[in-house]
Amino acid sequence: MSTDELTIAAGVREACIEAALAGYEDASISGLCGEGALEVAISAIRRLNLTETLEALARADEKTERPSTSQR
Repeated sequence: MSTDELTIAAGVREACIEAALAGYEDASISGLCGEGALEVAISAIRRLNLTETLEALARADEKTERPSTSQR
């Protein structure tokens, strides 16, 4: 697996974790039990828009590759 593929996979994993944590927190605040909150967290991962996630990763990658004006 290439470095680029690992970077993409790590970004998608991080997005899934963020979605799950946000879903769990929202469900817990709403008063759901642990099981219900976990179901909401898993649902949040399933609803994660992979196209948007990959586009955001690509934009972030472009920002890190682009030299700043002080480096030109």
